[in-house]
Amino acid sequence: MAYWLFKSEPSTWSWDDQVAKGDTGEEWDGVRNYQARNFMREMKLGDRGFFYHSQKEKAVVGIVEVCAESHPDSTTDDDRWDCVDIKAVKPVKTPVTLADIKDDPRLGDMVLVNNSRLSVQPVTEAEWKAVCGLAGIDP
Repeated sequence: MAYWLFKSEPSTWSWDDQVAKGDTGEEWDGVRNYQARNFMREMKLGDRGFFYHSQKEKAVVGIVEVCAESHPDSTTDDDRWDCVDIKAVKPVKTPVTLADIKDDPRLGDMVLVNNSRLSVQPVTEAEWKAVCGLAGIDP
């Protein structure tokens, strides 16, 4: 299993919106960055990810799971852009802020710290466990 982080502006697509989609999940569409698209092309069914609210909150607020592998993004006719579908698994007990992540020496190399604008990014297993610990959930 691989681990990922999905960033969303809560005013556009929030954790509550994701939860409301239930087990069918929702396309993680609209990504127009080649690196983020390529990461989605690597994802497999069952991979887990952090759901991260960007902008004001800047925090990991939930856990999601990839429920459909890479396929054409339905929001465009341009065949360069793919997406995956994700579903909500559970909220975190304690949101983990970007400041929390930056303050933790175990997370100094995390993509979120070094490339905070990338909307879909990989997370190492060690980073996954560390953030889950900060969030008060079992990895």
